[in-house]
Amino acid sequence: MAGFKGRQGNGRQRGGYPPQYGQQAPPGSYGAQGYGPGQPYGQGRSQGQAPSGEPEYYAPAPGYDDAPGGTRAFTLGGDAPLGGPHPAGPDGYYGGDDHVATYRAGQSTTPPVGPRLHWKDLLRGIVLHPSRTFWQMRDHKVWAPALIVTFVYGLLAVFGFDAARSDILNSTLSTSVPWVLTTGIAVVLCGFTLSAVTNTLARQLGGDGAWAPTIGLAMLITSLTDAPRLLFALFLGGGNGFVQLLGWLTWLGCAWLLTSMVSKSHDLPWLKALGAASIQLLALLILFKLPLI
Repeated sequence: MAGFKGRQGNGRQRGGYPPQYGQQAPPGSYGAQGYGPGQPYGQGRSQGQAPSGEPEYYAPAPGYDDAPGGTRAFTLGGDAPLGGPHPAGPDGYYGGDDHVATYRAGQSTTPPVGPRLHWKDLLRGIVLHPSRTFWQMRDHKVWAPALIVTFVYGLLAVFGFDAARSDILNSTLSTSVPWVLTTGIAVVLCGFTLSAVTNTLARQLGGDGAWAPTIGLAMLITSLTDAPRLLFALFLGGGNGFVQLLGWLTWLGCAWLLTSMVSKSHDLPWLKALGAASIQLLALLILFKLPLI
């Protein structure tokens, strides 16, 4: 068989004998794949594609010394050498350890959209523009407003029940004050527990939100949305027809706001966010809405 035939690629045959062991190949006779005689290394075909049409994963980075004994750097998914800046390549790969995203439990993968809102702006934002407020506060703790607002709501919630209000107003001050304070603390603990359940379910469904902002915002939502019903119940009584209708409307509003908050805080679809908030919504319906019917 006269001569040695190399593998064919792109319709051309690469000829030339390979050098024997211990011998140096003559210039231009046997080079890298796809380089003809007299062509310097790095020319003759475009980078990134092998002669057989297969993708080439290691391409020489331009601008480096090709002399014998020199050092050549290679890249994967970008044009910059390893050790330098690593821009994203066509496949979206980022080289280096500085661009590796590490998941940390209990921490959001998205940085805060804006600075922490003042408590007045926070309460106003939940009512007037909730979506923007939830995005901005998804990584900020709101313990102080959540605990204070929920405690005040708990102090007034006892007056929304006709029987409880009658007992408090007809009892002595030394008896009614501890009763009201105990109710306020119980409502805070109940709101914290239910909000923690919502956060846990959201994490189980694939959410990545932080627990403190989720619990605090959930407590604020449940207290603020029931405030209109409680305001009318203080004067008209919890059994009034208008108060009951307002209670159902405010419960629907609470469901929408709570689902929207969980969706944005945990990056969840709407249905999964609603599923995460379902237990808290059912508990609110049983504890504060159904006893008034």
